[in-house]
Amino acid sequence: MGDRDERRARLAGRAHAPLRSVRGGGQGAPGTDELRLPARPSSARLARDWVMNKLAADGVFGAENQVVELLTGELVANAALHGPPDGLVRVRAWRIRRTVRVAVRDDSSQAPVVLHSGPSATSGRGLALVDTLAADWGIERHGSRGKTVWFSVDLDQG
Repeated sequence: MGDRDERRARLAGRAHAPLRSVRGGGQGAPGTDELRLPARPSSARLARDWVMNKLAADGVFGAENQVVELLTGELVANAALHGPPDGLVRVRAWRIRRTVRVAVRDDSSQAPVVLHSGPSATSGRGLALVDTLAADWGIERHGSRGKTVWFSVDLDQG
């Protein structure tokens, strides 16, 4: 069992697990475009479309593309739900060789929490999906100016 699987096994018995701050996603690659959206649930769809078009233009297709689309929607929905209602959600996406990284910044300094929701729960699975499907992910805190939650997905070598 790898380190990541062992960490997941330890967390599986908890109702939720607070995150520690991890650098790695907030700034984006040099020249990376940024999409700015209002903190509303409808912004998740717009962000997914923007990221998918951006990655398709860079030649990213297939199953990994669908994972990126799902995880982008989850992070933007979380930012809209848990951030200030008059806040902004900022999205960046870029490819570095065989890895895609997406970073979602919001105006809330509240730490995100991974929930392990029961099967009948109607919400609370977003970060658990990110934790399960992303190759890597984390948060970068910006003090009173909010935080960035980011993830990376490795592209298939085939």
